Amino acid sequence: MKLWVGVTDNRWWSYLEHSGFDEVNFWQPSATPLFTNLPPGTPFLFKLKRPHNHIAGGGYFVKFSSLPIALAWEAFGQKNGAESLDALERTIRPMSPDPRAVRLEIGCTVLAQPFFFPRENWIPAPSDWSGNIVRGKTFDDHEVSGRAIWDAVRERLGGRQVEDGSMGPITGDPLAGERYTEPFLARARLGQGAFRVLVTEAYRRRCAITGESTLPVLEAAHIRPFSMNGPNRTSNGLLLRSDFHKLFDQGLVTVTPDFTIKVSRRIRDQWFNGKAYYRLDGEKLAVLPSEPRDAPDREMLRWHSEERFAG
Repeated sequence: MKLWVGVTDNRWWSYLEHSGFDEVNFWQPSATPLFTNLPPGTPFLFKLKRPHNHIAGGGYFVKFSSLPIALAWEAFGQKNGAESLDALERTIRPMSPDPRAVRLEIGCTVLAQPFFFPRENWIPAPSDWSGNIVRGKTFDDHEVSGRAIWDAVRERLGGRQVEDGSMGPITGDPLAGERYTEPFLARARLGQGAFRVLVTEAYRRRCAITGESTLPVLEAAHIRPFSMNGPNRTSNGLLLRSDFHKLFDQGLVTVTPDFTIKVSRRIRDQWFNGKAYYRLDGEKLAVLPSEPRDAPDREMLRWHSEERFAG
């Protein structure tokens, strides 16, 4: 098993340690990924900077995305480790490759189920940790250092309950044996920020209905609402332009199980308008995820068409 030990800003850690958030954004001032080919579910550990040269917690990797800082704040809010967008920008901008950029793009590493150790349970940095490491390092639990780190983490997590989205409470090592990729994304209790990033990337940053690619007006819509036990999974999501998102949530637009767009006549009846929307009635979705597992769940679409759509 692989695990990543990331060099962590001490102020970010201090802000979040008592937050109780279900997810966090481990941001970086550069939009370049910390790593490549790290599968979802990989343990991601927080190694504090000096003078606290210890591992002080961690989480489980979900997705990396580069986002404008305003959208990162919109998606994660205080889960970015700051009290406001202004505070986040004051922290990041001086470290940015282009501090004067009007549109500041940052790297967002989304982590689920974060955990923070009290000071007495901090784990000393590995003996082979080089002072030249500025971003982080991959370890393998089949090697001495990696096994020692993960054993220490598991010991500190022992007895702690972690909520799992489909299996109920589990203890000890979260999602043991089924940590990576599809099993993790299917079973983990993902937050709203993770949902937004996963859906945005699955649809290649384009509206599923119109193909629109202006990122600030694109929103991740739940097919079955989260308030009605709809899961934060990509297959329960559509990336929609903001106006279509509102119409979809109100049942004035739907998508059938064969991915056909339907527009309710109530738009015309109640508001005497809607020509821009009726042009798409009967059309197929403009964009679908390239990965079949990310495609809209047909049963979820059937539910929305039958239970929510005001035809």
